[in-house]
Amino acid sequence: MEYAVGVVGEFNPFHRGHREHFEKSRALLGADAPIVCVMSGDFVQRGEPACLDKHARAEMAARCGADLVFELPLPWCVSSAERFALGAVGLLEGSGVVTHLSFGSESGDLEGIGALARAAVDPEALAAVKKEMRSGASFAAARETVLRRALGAKADLLRGPNDILAVEYCKALVALKSAMAPVATVRDGSRHDDRENAAAPSAMALRARLAAGEDIGPALPDGAALVLERETAAGRGPVTAERLEQAVMARLRAMKKEDFAALPDATEGLDERFYRAVRERGTLEGVLEAVKTKRYPLSRLRRMALAGALGIRADMGGAAVPYARLLASTERGRALLRRIKEKASVPIVTRPGTVKELDPRSREIFYLTAAARDFYVLGRPAPAERAGGSDWRTGPATIGNG
Repeated sequence: MEYAVGVVGEFNPFHRGHREHFEKSRALLGADAPIVCVMSGDFVQRGEPACLDKHARAEMAARCGADLVFELPLPWCVSSAERFALGAVGLLEGSGVVTHLSFGSESGDLEGIGALARAAVDPEALAAVKKEMRSGASFAAARETVLRRALGAKADLLRGPNDILAVEYCKALVALKSAMAPVATVRDGSRHDDRENAAAPSAMALRARLAAGEDIGPALPDGAALVLERETAAGRGPVTAERLEQAVMARLRAMKKEDFAALPDATEGLDERFYRAVRERGTLEGVLEAVKTKRYPLSRLRRMALAGALGIRADMGGAAVPYARLLASTERGRALLRRIKEKASVPIVTRPGTVKELDPRSREIFYLTAAARDFYVLGRPAPAERAGGSDWRTGPATIGNG
């Protein structure tokens, strides 16, 4: 049987740990196994802009081992971990050819991750989590409490960021009744959110160094370093949340009460708190400080603020991603793409203009994602690189043999 490996990532930026994940996946499933990635676009799950745009990051991945890189559309990128995972895994499922879903893990405990995923979707467990939250606990704390009662020490896995995402990926496999087999590779080096300047620095540490003007090229694989050098020399990166803060605030100030009520996760009065705060505070950090409570993590509030700035509503998206846009490919990937076009349950978009031929929901999501690109480029260092409309003019990066 021919294997194809699915990988979900943000590649923000693409670093040696990502390449190592590809290598470990191929070591398990075959040196010629194609790797199909679903990658966040210009904005990421933390509620911030990516340090480089999606086309550059997809090219990085394709130069360093990925064979096909598809974009996860905006509503799923700027979303909870659960919805992010469900959208990305659903897109891989929709390709019709991916046989294995590979993800990084601190523990490598696939049995424990699977047990937690199955327990987490049990209706009784979901009801128990809601009960815990009514007493003031955050979702993460409530879920860990409930799953610890059911599975004991296995719940310790919910304290590793990569293991937490692994549980979400496996939950998505269960929800989709997917035949894709999960594969856990042990992640070496720094944790993904570690700021330490380790020998294998995390993406967060690399972003901080890049924003400070440091050369992080030596910490990246050669192919990724080449793209980074080109993009920074042209003034297309890095893009930071700080560069876009005033634009975000301007959009939030222009929103009406009903616009805040339509935001994703606008529950239990958060919409009212946001509406007041954006008029009373002068910085985004000040807004988030005014809105936050013990129950809601800052990451959720950052996503809500960004959703407001980008026009994302709660009724957008849903469970299924309606199309798959190709951002980059290798020769091996292009051979696989021919099979995908025969088997996929979602339209494959290789030329942006063809989106106009798709159904209304697909067009709405694509137009929203393209408009977010026009917002994103305002954060580029070089004014000459801030022109709008580039998402409609940019096709997939084509790389030689991967």
